[in-house]
Amino acid sequence: MKLKHLLLIVFLIPIVNQEINAQNWSEFANTGYYAKANLELELHSKAENRVVFMGNSITEGWVNMRPEFFKNRDYINRGIGGQTTPQMLLRFRPDVVDLNPKVVLILAGTNDIAGNTGFTSLETIIGNIKSMAEIANANGIKVIISSILPAVEYLWKPGLNPAPKIVSINKELKMYAEKNNFIYLDYFSAMVDDNYGLKVPDYTAADDLVHPNKTGYLVMEKLAEKAIDNALSQ
Repeated sequence: MKLKHLLLIVFLIPIVNQEINAQNWSEFANTGYYAKANLELELHSKAENRVVFMGNSITEGWVNMRPEFFKNRDYINRGIGGQTTPQMLLRFRPDVVDLNPKVVLILAGTNDIAGNTGFTSLETIIGNIKSMAEIANANGIKVIISSILPAVEYLWKPGLNPAPKIVSINKELKMYAEKNNFIYLDYFSAMVDDNYGLKVPDYTAADDLVHPNKTGYLVMEKLAEKAIDNALSQ
């Protein structure tokens, strides 16, 4: 093999590896999940008081359980079931920043505690949520950081005892939000039972324990609208 051919191969190897890694990250974060919807928003609607709801299945299920709430043309749901904070952070630009919202409401952390994409420390979970908030803030987007919803069990990952971790993360998120003049949205206090779980059958089903029922989402909507009004008035 000629030397120049060998040098070309050596030069191309890191480029190929970068392309493969970029593809893997894209698949990991499912960055194309809302690509068509995002393009339609860009082409056919203007951002006025747009609010993007960034989250996991609790957010994604909201639009299915309560479609009436998302008839508000300014409310854009960008939840993806099962996602953890590293995945949300990777798709934060196309699914939030590029949509030019006035406000983002970040609801994250449940699936990190469950270990959906492997072990994630509490510090990393909090750090990823902070990073999303700071990216939004740097782009002129008002930030609402939601508490993680209460839970005593994740039925798809039994035996984890998530309640103490949820309480710990929520405490840190509240302090961080207050220190940085972000809005903290406390779903936890409004929906928790005496055992630090989501109230059954008030706000979730006994065979779920994590995702709100319609009544649970109604509670969330009232709190979310108050927080959004507060953010828009700032």
